[in-house]
Amino acid sequence: MLNRIVLIGRLTRDPESQYTSNGIAIAKFGIAVDRISKNPETGEKETDFINVVAFRRTAEFVTQYLTKGRLVAVEGRLQIRSWVAQDGTRRTSAEVVADSVQGLDRPRDPDAAAPRGEDDRFVTPVAPTATGPVDDIDENDPFADE
Repeated sequence: MLNRIVLIGRLTRDPESQYTSNGIAIAKFGIAVDRISKNPETGEKETDFINVVAFRRTAEFVTQYLTKGRLVAVEGRLQIRSWVAQDGTRRTSAEVVADSVQGLDRPRDPDAAAPRGEDDRFVTPVAPTATGPVDDIDENDPFADE
């Protein structure tokens, strides 16, 4: 048996961060994923809104670096939970438990490029300051002129 999901979509809200009593990080967020097919009646694309939960380091990454509107790839498994509500009705919820989450774009706001924590992993590349052309062509390389 296999339960694997791979989704690409945009965050519908900023991730909600919390910790268990044991100190395990949890991040909850939603993503909007467009369907390949269009609605046959209206001709418009349809979108699914999917709840995602991440734990530990993945949760810390999501909370620190991702915000609403960011394009992400989520890999994980589908989890269906059932419970009886206070009013006695049976409720069911489906969510993706993420094993990995990758940001696929840059923040739209340049100020948002900096992470939310102290760890500065996003570094703006600096252009080289070479003053003249650099001749690094190897004359023995048959593909050097391509």
